Amino acid sequence: MNDRAIQGAQVRREVLGDAHVDRAAASTTEFTRPFQEYITESVWGAIWTRPGLDRRTRSCITLAILTALGRHEELAMHVRAALTNGLTPDEISEVLLHTGAYAGVPAANAAFTHAQTVLTELAAMPPETSPE
Repeated sequence: MNDRAIQGAQVRREVLGDAHVDRAAASTTEFTRPFQEYITESVWGAIWTRPGLDRRTRSCITLAILTALGRHEELAMHVRAALTNGLTPDEISEVLLHTGAYAGVPAANAAFTHAQTVLTELAAMPPETSPE
C-alpha cells in the first residue's frame, strides 16, 4: 500500500467507522477489489485528506451531491458520517433544504426521508453503539 492508500484507509475509518469499513473489506471479492482500492486511495486518500476544506464542509457537499443525484443508497452512510464529522441533525436538515432549492424538491424530499430514518435509528441506539 502506498502512502495515499494508507492515509485514505485511516480517513475512511475515521469518517465511516470501523464497522462499515470492516463490512466493506469482508465483502470485497477479486472482482470488486480494484474498485475498493480506487475508493480508498483516490476518494479518501486524495480528496478527503486535502487541507482546503474541513471534514464538516466535505460532509455538507457530499450530502448535497448525493441528494441532487438521487444516490440514496449512499446517503444513509453519509448522514452517519456527517454526524461523525460534527454536523448536527439541524445542520443536516439545512443542507438538504438548501439542496432542494437548487436540485429539486423531489430529490430533497427523498433525502429527508432517508436521513430521518438514520437519525431515528441512531437516536434509538444506546450511546455505546452510536457511531464514533
